[in-house]
Amino acid sequence: MPKELPGFYYDSEKNRYFPLKGPIPGSSRKRKSPPLFSAAKGKSIYKCMKIKSSKLLQARELCGQLITTRKGKFSFQMEYQKRQASQPMIWKYNTKGMVDNALEQMSARLDRLEGTVETDILLTGNVNGQLCIFEVGKVGEEFNHGPKLLPDRVWPSNAGDSAGCIELPGLEWRYPGAIQNMPSTISCIKMCQKHHQSVETASSNRALITTLGSERSGGTVYILNLSEQLDLNSHLPIFWRLSEITSFDHTVWTADCNLDGNRAVIGTNTGAALVNIDTGMTSWICRCKSDVFSVQLDQSGNTMLCGLRNGAILSIDARQRPENFSSRLPRHQIPYRTHETSSGRAKKFHQERFEMSMQLKGNMCRSDAIFMPSSISCIASLTLYDQYFLASSMDGSINLYDNRLTQRGAVQSYEGNVNSHTRIQLGVDPSESIVMSGGEDCYLRLWSIKSGEMLFRNKFMNAIPSVVCWPRTGGIHGVHSVQNRTRGAWLGSQDGLFHIGWPV
Repeated sequence: MPKELPGFYYDSEKNRYFPLKGPIPGSSRKRKSPPLFSAAKGKSIYKCMKIKSSKLLQARELCGQLITTRKGKFSFQMEYQKRQASQPMIWKYNTKGMVDNALEQMSARLDRLEGTVETDILLTGNVNGQLCIFEVGKVGEEFNHGPKLLPDRVWPSNAGDSAGCIELPGLEWRYPGAIQNMPSTISCIKMCQKHHQSVETASSNRALITTLGSERSGGTVYILNLSEQLDLNSHLPIFWRLSEITSFDHTVWTADCNLDGNRAVIGTNTGAALVNIDTGMTSWICRCKSDVFSVQLDQSGNTMLCGLRNGAILSIDARQRPENFSSRLPRHQIPYRTHETSSGRAKKFHQERFEMSMQLKGNMCRSDAIFMPSSISCIASLTLYDQYFLASSMDGSINLYDNRLTQRGAVQSYEGNVNSHTRIQLGVDPSESIVMSGGEDCYLRLWSIKSGEMLFRNKFMNAIPSVVCWPRTGGIHGVHSVQNRTRGAWLGSQDGLFHIGWPV
């Protein structure tokens, strides 16, 4: 007869001992202390347990940068960022109809009594072709050249004293020459900094501005030079610094610049063109029958992502080509597989996309393409992880892709957005942990890029949040800076300009 062992039983058929499941009758077992945090399946830690930021900080002191839970270990920094993103403070500026199609924050140098100082400015554009400049400063700061725009808080309505923890920017506008009427809709505004080898002139601050075009003429590409000091006391319009680089016989939907600030890619209704900003020389690098709604250059400037009306995302070689290269662009046939469960209407749409893609001409980096369910709304590349990019389509889909593994589909998806036909811009914070998008239901939504969970969803305006700008850090070399570097994002719509901030 086998000897009895506490906590085990003997199986005669297998001739071995097995541990007993559960406590041994009559024995005492120490109760394990619960983990500091626990999470329900499919929900975030802080959302499930309603943990306050102070508790999260306390956990960091006790557990270090890694917090242990029943579902594993989590980064304190990531969880704290998600906690902050889920509790934003939002203010509205009364700029109705002025910031609905293009938005960018840049640095500029101003002549003041204390000397040359650096400040932040907002460049905005709307569908009516109005290009505007706003000077950004602190609320309560004295402006000397124009009326102030003081914001009203729209979310949350019962913020209490927490609003005082956030540096809230004020705006000044309508000083002489701050508004320029362009020939057509402002379709895109991009920061375009040109770096020099000389230390004294480390960079030239410029903005790339494109117009959509009209029935009588195509779109145009402009450069606004902000390298020299701005004299706001002068009655000369600031936009005398605006120079035309080139024009097209086509609709210009979008644009992007390389890091050196000397080249730009332009997305049109007949393909994508490469423009030398210094000379204005233009060459086509991609021709297709589908509109290019979004373009994005990688950090090297050699590869371009094109998002098309037919739902395709193409990777194109954007390196400079000899003259007349566009006349001999290689042709491509891109296969597209429809789902067997697709309806007849969907199959027809898929077939049309396939026929359009067969007429593509360009030097593609790969023979395959990514297809999203509807027209591409926006593409946003990640800087810290340069092989990854976010893409949204007009059916509301938002996905994260790895450019090296496109055959496997999306790496991460972000559910809950609402769209049907509107081009809505994605916003990514500087730490590349949060992605922001508006919806046709007038809601603003924020997701964690890594986990895909929705962090914030709220409606605080009566228009579609269509454009977003997350300011970049850094200033102009050699200039004393007195501007207010805000921790947050700018959001534009027909309803006005909004600022979204978080406590520091």
